Amino acid sequence: MSSNLYIPKSCKHCGNAFTARTTVTKYCGDTCAKKAYKARKRKEKIQATLTKDMQHQKEAAQIPNLNTVNNKDFLSVTEASQLIGVSRWTIQRMIQQGRLKAVPFGRKRIVARWQIENLFN
Repeated sequence: MSSNLYIPKSCKHCGNAFTARTTVTKYCGDTCAKKAYKARKRKEKIQATLTKDMQHQKEAAQIPNLNTVNNKDFLSVTEASQLIGVSRWTIQRMIQQGRLKAVPFGRKRIVARWQIENLFN
């Protein structure tokens, strides 16, 4: 079905003036339409990456901060590993070897802070 419409418009991608034959035409030609599509997809990828980074930052903020660990007398295995700067498994091995004493507290194991400080004395 052919249209008798001749609508003067400007291309949303390159800004050049053109004559559109339909009311929904946005681009002057196929090349500009393809370039605009690629630019739109690129922006979507960048936005998805930024959103993912924001989620990682929120998750990192939920992990116990080292400043809160410094004020505690009793630490979980995870907090003790963060305080020393080793993995959780290293703390678990030290508990199994008897170098650290841990007390079961619910589903966690609690280590006294003075025991960790005595490791380095």
